[in-house]
Amino acid sequence: MTETFDWPEKYGTPSWFQHDRFGMFIHWGLYSIMAKDEWIMTQEQIPKRDYEAYLSHFKADLFNPDAIVKKAKQSGMKYIVITTKHHEGFALWDSKYTDYKITNTPYGKDAIREFVDACRNEGMKIGFYHSLIDWHHEHFTIDGLHPQRDDEQVKEEERDMSIYQEYLHNQVEELVTNYGKIDYFWFDFSYEDRDWGWAKGKGPADWKAEELENLILKHQPHMIFNNRLGLDRGVYTPEQYQPTDLLYTEDGKKRIWEACQTFNERWSYNPNNLHRKSSDMILKLLIDTVSKDGNLLMNFGPTARGCFDSHTEEVLDDLAEWMTYNEDSILGAGSSNIYCPRDCRLTQKGNRVFIHIFSWPFRTIHLKDLPKKVKYARFLHDHSEMPITEPAPSDVFHHDKPVVAENETVLELPVIKPDQIVPVIEIEFKDS
Repeated sequence: MTETFDWPEKYGTPSWFQHDRFGMFIHWGLYSIMAKDEWIMTQEQIPKRDYEAYLSHFKADLFNPDAIVKKAKQSGMKYIVITTKHHEGFALWDSKYTDYKITNTPYGKDAIREFVDACRNEGMKIGFYHSLIDWHHEHFTIDGLHPQRDDEQVKEEERDMSIYQEYLHNQVEELVTNYGKIDYFWFDFSYEDRDWGWAKGKGPADWKAEELENLILKHQPHMIFNNRLGLDRGVYTPEQYQPTDLLYTEDGKKRIWEACQTFNERWSYNPNNLHRKSSDMILKLLIDTVSKDGNLLMNFGPTARGCFDSHTEEVLDDLAEWMTYNEDSILGAGSSNIYCPRDCRLTQKGNRVFIHIFSWPFRTIHLKDLPKKVKYARFLHDHSEMPITEPAPSDVFHHDKPVVAENETVLELPVIKPDQIVPVIEIEFKDS
């Protein structure tokens, strides 16, 4: 069955994105030093001059992009999206349009250059997160999200948003011309629906979004985008919540989408935020997302020194072990139309269906109304065969055998759950 997806013709093909399914998001910047929140500049209304002082403290002496990329790859992730600039305005590359950049810190090197090279060495696709907001730029107009929104003297300063627009476009052009092929551009974010009375939020007109999009496509016509330029197109990116079903537009086209989740409640490194997602939860988020034809972009925030903490490392190791044995149920897979048994999620590719068992049942899984006969069934992690019981006429009732209804196929499970965070059963249908 051919499905129609909501995707602009002018963008590059998203086929790699729909195949790869699992990516790593990395938020890293000056806010990592304060180790609280990536929005800390506006939460605590830190003046620009005071925030600039953190430049001299950004040493990143343990930053090793090769190690981070290898860790992501081992964990089954196929692409990485890294922050080039967050709302604080700090550039992680050697931009010629500002002095507020990583090459003017004790670290002194172009982190984006190093990261792109590391991704290429490992065959990982690379995406750039780029903030449309910039609280550091002197011509980014004051609104209700700005750190200096309550500073009357600053609010009276003359600001020209067109100068900021030129700056924004110049920096984006640097990113798409200086680093070779980039696969994905992830903008953040439009908020024209906000209204504080004295100021309104910003949207596509403030970014010259159409021109910005065309600028990127001129240099990299293969590029795919997320939907946060405010143009209502691109990869739909729900954040920190999980859709309950497949996503469609009002005219019935399937959305290409990506769940953006983070390890704890914040996107940046915060050792005191203990609301961390377990390996179990992250894997179930991944499986649930793929079962609804989506991708999971899972965020981990490096410390100010540039490495992952021990909690992150442990979770990534768990993901790596599970993906080693079960990634066939994720890569290239999508939703399935067959009946989903209780406490399970299904993914499918071709004539193979993968049953992900979230809660281990006693002895049986009942499959209903299958479109074809089952050719075989097995556990994915070790390929051990799974006994199948199908309805058949019998004059003898067996107390120790599953009762199979006319429309059912029953998989007979061991009593003890396999040593997998989420066990997966693969079934293949007969061709006819």
